Amino acid sequence: MQVIKKQSGAAFKLKKGQKLKVIDAEGEQVSDMVLFNAKDRREKLSSGKTLDFEESILISSGNFLWSNRSNKMAEILEDTNGRNDFLLAPCSPETFEVMYDYDGYHPSCFENLYTSLEKYEIQPDDIPTAFNIFMNVQFDEKGKISVDPPLSKAGDYVLFEAKMDLIVALTACSAEDSNNGSFKPIHYEILT
Repeated sequence: MQVIKKQSGAAFKLKKGQKLKVIDAEGEQVSDMVLFNAKDRREKLSSGKTLDFEESILISSGNFLWSNRSNKMAEILEDTNGRNDFLLAPCSPETFEVMYDYDGYHPSCFENLYTSLEKYEIQPDDIPTAFNIFMNVQFDEKGKISVDPPLSKAGDYVLFEAKMDLIVALTACSAEDSNNGSFKPIHYEILT
């Protein structure tokens, strides 16, 4: 079992057929996840292709995560929470300036993703829209978006199976609104 400390990130390789279990150990904590083809890093996770091919904006058990080249990257085998987001970008320094009116440094998922991925020569501009595990994004009849507290409870998890050799990056999200005002660790486990 690996632990991603609050407001930080991690990156690692996952072989085709291996499983990745992402666990909300304490409850109400989002984890941003991005995927890259380990053999060609220009192929990466695509929210647009996933939402197109899965014909839903709610991605959970039985759905696949697709690449910008229309290939299956991962399958969601189990999801004990059932609510994830694939609409919103990883929080960034600009997120806190524009949306929170925050002045000064604030940890962000964007920074935690690209700094974790530097060892794989993946640059900030390569980071796609993340699959936001446990994130509870709602929208009203006019399409206005709101970020509500996660529904995940301590021990909830999502189990993925890699459909190609992957480079994976995960965060323990740094945005207050996404995590009901507090920050906690995310646990993960690689299963063969």
